[in-house]
Amino acid sequence: MNKNHPLIIRCFHTIVTTVFLFVLIAIPAISDEYVALKGVKGIKTVFDVSQGSPQVANVVFWAISNVHDDKSTRSLSEPPQVAVVFHGPAVKMISTNRNGFKDSDSEALDEFANTIREMKNNGVRFEVCDYALKVMGVDPATMLPEVNHVANGFISIAGYQAQGYSTITIN
Repeated sequence: MNKNHPLIIRCFHTIVTTVFLFVLIAIPAISDEYVALKGVKGIKTVFDVSQGSPQVANVVFWAISNVHDDKSTRSLSEPPQVAVVFHGPAVKMISTNRNGFKDSDSEALDEFANTIREMKNNGVRFEVCDYALKVMGVDPATMLPEVNHVANGFISIAGYQAQGYSTITIN
């Protein structure tokens, strides 16, 4: 019999015990990050977006995307459900027509369009208020294809609320 056999077994047990204790300590720390998620099965959120600055939108939409993709919301028993409804000046940012924007806004608008595409591919639902398009003078045919049309965005928001979605206003 190998003389080192008991030493190897003790080392193995020490490593397994250390890993086990680390996992026991780390799991509560991870789950305590958001006290607000204690006892929550899943989140349903609709973002009511009217602000029209592409630079601001790129910062804000990183956070909106994070609500959908964060490990804390993904680890809940039900997957996160996120919707975004555009109205007001925000409808201009999701148009392929760049009239009314400065040339310096082009890069931010491209980044925003890419963010919308990526979020849509990840399961976020996007809607635009056709009434807002009319009021803002935006041709409905110029909307990004990832965005669904609704006649009145406020009805959509009210419908999401009636389904239990929390509303977060971005203006």
